[in-house]
Amino acid sequence: MTTAHRTCPICDSVCGLKIDLDLTGRVTRVTGDDQDPFTRGYICPKGASIGRLDEDPDRLRHPLIREGDGFREASWEEAFEAVERGLAGVVERHGRDAVAVFFGNPTYHTMAGFLYRVPLIQSLASKNVYSSGTIDHMPKHVACAHLYGDPFAIAVPDIDRTDYLLVIGANPMESHGSLFCAPDMPARLRALRERGGRMVVVDPRRTRTAEAADEHFFVRPGTDPFLLLGIVHTLFEEGLTSVTHDVDGLDELRELVAEFPPAVAERVSGVPAGDVARLARELASARTAAVYSRMGGSVVEFGTITQWLVDVINVLTGNLDRPGGTMFTRTAALEVFRTGQPFEWGRWHSRVKGFPEVLGELPTATLADEIETPGDGQVRALINIGANQVVAAPNGPRLGRAFDQLDFMVCVDPYLNETTRHATVILPPPRILQSPHYDFLMQIVMVRNYTRYSPPALPLDEDQRSEAEILARLTLIAAGAGAAADPSGVDEMFIGQLLTGATQMPGSPVEGMDVAALRATIEGDDGPEQVLDTLLKFGPYGLSLARLKEEPHGIDLGPLEPRLEELLRTPSGRVELTPAPIVADFDRLRARLAAPTPDVVLIGRRQLRSNNSWLHNVASLVGGSNRCTLHVNPADVTRLGLGERAVVRSAAGEVVVAVEPNDAIMPGVVSLPHGWGHEDSAQRVAARNPGVNANALTDELVIDVPSGNAVFNGVPVTVGPHED
Repeated sequence: MTTAHRTCPICDSVCGLKIDLDLTGRVTRVTGDDQDPFTRGYICPKGASIGRLDEDPDRLRHPLIREGDGFREASWEEAFEAVERGLAGVVERHGRDAVAVFFGNPTYHTMAGFLYRVPLIQSLASKNVYSSGTIDHMPKHVACAHLYGDPFAIAVPDIDRTDYLLVIGANPMESHGSLFCAPDMPARLRALRERGGRMVVVDPRRTRTAEAADEHFFVRPGTDPFLLLGIVHTLFEEGLTSVTHDVDGLDELRELVAEFPPAVAERVSGVPAGDVARLARELASARTAAVYSRMGGSVVEFGTITQWLVDVINVLTGNLDRPGGTMFTRTAALEVFRTGQPFEWGRWHSRVKGFPEVLGELPTATLADEIETPGDGQVRALINIGANQVVAAPNGPRLGRAFDQLDFMVCVDPYLNETTRHATVILPPPRILQSPHYDFLMQIVMVRNYTRYSPPALPLDEDQRSEAEILARLTLIAAGAGAAADPSGVDEMFIGQLLTGATQMPGSPVEGMDVAALRATIEGDDGPEQVLDTLLKFGPYGLSLARLKEEPHGIDLGPLEPRLEELLRTPSGRVELTPAPIVADFDRLRARLAAPTPDVVLIGRRQLRSNNSWLHNVASLVGGSNRCTLHVNPADVTRLGLGERAVVRSAAGEVVVAVEPNDAIMPGVVSLPHGWGHEDSAQRVAARNPGVNANALTDELVIDVPSGNAVFNGVPVTVGPHED
């Protein structure tokens, strides 16, 4: 028996795990790591089931190459040669923009996924870059980019010291804090109450978080900006602002919100005007307060305006960048993702619909357009890394049909699933426990400064390749180096790219240093570990990979501290409260005021025992609350004449789904969880519990304009009985 200590990579909570393995490498028990100073032994059902996920017999072990209507196993060299032929052929015939790359959610949770992202994009040199960012969190990046000049300057609630927490369209009791890394939220909320604090939740559902709140308000999906504008209006109208930072646009903001008093918020959102004004007064009078919003305020028609208003309120109440308010994490590794330059966007546009790039990406919502529409620059090949867009993207079934039109598609994925079954070549990464782990991106949103490295718990077999080597080979192939090139050569490529950026970053500890001299300081392991070691050494705490290995349970680096001034990169050097692109979107917001209210709208649903599409093949997580049903208020069940199953139709498609009457959801709203629809899956457990694809109902023609983010919540639908 051996014991491994690892960080769970499944969600944003980064829980420390204690994993017991027998002599064959099989996981026999998983418990929370009670010596982890950040997560303190907390574990959720997902982490407890990591052994079953890791050992899933349906995981692919060898590359697959399409042969006729099916696949056959292939050697790694044969698979890489097929990839080289496929990509090179498309580039030679149609140019580099004919190859698109898509980075899925899991790439945000792996070392190789983070470190090879930029080198692969740069080597590919295509404008067609996409990711799960535009089906998830891009509005937050865009809002922060315009406010602070840095899209990664995401302030998180200082939950352990705040006195008042307003939660808008988020469910941290089940998510553990998405873009707000706060493991064991139940304990943190108990502590808030014990010190006399208060939590208020605004959500169309009475979620687990809402049930734990002091107060919960139902709100019509997608109308959060009107509620938040009512709060801002009240802060100005009643002289409740307390701005503590240098800001631009305060007077312009006052004028902008003048037409959105609490009465407008009540008419559109359904939250009483008196309560909207009271929320403003409570936020202003609390000793410390924080406003937080996530998916319900992001994957909506006005996601960027919503996320911008969240930060605006934190600024106006004097709670930005102060203990107990919202603060910025200081990561252990040098933050190479910060460019040090003012934010730019719209440097190129999508070919078919003219959508501007944001953070170097185009909207996922237009990928099908780029594949289906003939002409110069038409996407004819796709590199797909850890993404199951057929069930995760807007109008996923359309994307599935589009994938069949591609000349070539390579997927880096451990499963034959709804998306990879359209591939030409599938390259499976190894098991979770065979890979090193370090949370580069999750560390920027932690509620406490903390770091931890997890070495592989199990070795690779001879017939496996690490995720780093797989992505290295793809990077070399994309660069035109050829499949026969030494994969270790990519180490020099991405080390040079990362460190060149680091040495040019204003205020960096290595600013102006010669890259060759910097590289000479590198010690330790090859590849990703080598880069991690360097970034730790030149990070703010002067750590190293060796030091992290000496502390397998993680290192507590202290509470969050003010750091806004060092992050500001706006042209003015101040917080810019009224950025022109956001103000321009108010014309669209005003038009929403005149639009009729749909009879029924669809929203998603966070599930504690699920995560996007990846956990539906784990038998221990299936069942209970982890089911794909349509939540409908009992009054609507009667009004709509529903029985056991319902037909749900939208502008994009229709599904037939089991009805679950539930008074936790407000009338006029129905809810389906995200990531289901496995009826054609090769994953055996998932195929026995397929659910329906909620994104067959999501209209890819509707996006949040400033960010290009897809709109999954507030989708107009009709719901009627299904006659079996």
